[in-house]
Amino acid sequence: MMVKVKLFANFREAAGKRELEMKATTVREVIDRLASEYPAMKDLFFRDGELRDYVQIMVNGRHINLLGGVDTELEDDDVVAIFPPVSGG
Repeated sequence: MMVKVKLFANFREAAGKRELEMKATTVREVIDRLASEYPAMKDLFFRDGELRDYVQIMVNGRHINLLGGVDTELEDDDVVAIFPPVSGG
């Protein structure tokens, strides 16, 4: 499955790209590949092998917590958006 991955803020800086396409069948595969291809992302994504709580991931505009979490299955042309924590004032 070819999916589009959109990166925001510090994830974008770590990859040096705002979006890319990759083959992946699950969200877990997307983040594992990004962490492997862009080593600076590994610490942004994981702590002690677990996805950090602050990492916000959406598939086609729906948060993965409302889907299957990191095991959410992906289809061709899905859009995976990855955000850092959002804070406001």
